[in-house]
Amino acid sequence: MRAVATSLEGVLVLEPTVFGDDRGFFFESFNARRFEELTGLRGGFVQDNHSRSARGVLRGLHYQVRQPQGKLVRVVAGEVFDVAVDLRKSSPTFGKWYGHRLSAENKSQLWLPAGFAHGFVVLSECADFLYKTTDYWAPEHERCIAWNDPELAIDWPLAGEPRVSAKDAQGTAFRDAEVFP
Repeated sequence: MRAVATSLEGVLVLEPTVFGDDRGFFFESFNARRFEELTGLRGGFVQDNHSRSARGVLRGLHYQVRQPQGKLVRVVAGEVFDVAVDLRKSSPTFGKWYGHRLSAENKSQLWLPAGFAHGFVVLSECADFLYKTTDYWAPEHERCIAWNDPELAIDWPLAGEPRVSAKDAQGTAFRDAEVFP
């Protein structure tokens, strides 16, 4: 596995070494020792999540103000455009976003340390999205920034209006969002 730095400090694209032949493929999707070498995070994952979404579904931009979660995300069926937004006020990339296509085909993963909002939009007919988190889901601390916030100006690859949950449709403006020091 190799790590590719992104434009946001701490956010990495992880590309596995894939062994394949006419029978199929094999790759190590997670190895704690190698992950620690690449990210500096020791131990740490406490919860695995799996979501399935249809084409055009947009989830996010989510984060937790207490019990912030680092997330290791990947797609095992389909394709998504995955987005991280830096919410660390002390960061030189505060308020900037990074987007990356994750798919079953490219097998890439995205590592988002705590301090980032996260969201994705489904580009394929449907997508199965898996993510490991470094802390437990705490709904009382969960926050949502509007996916279409004009200040963030995320360039979502959309062919129309996305399908969002009622909660996500009520996302907070970035300028009014609770952020990290």
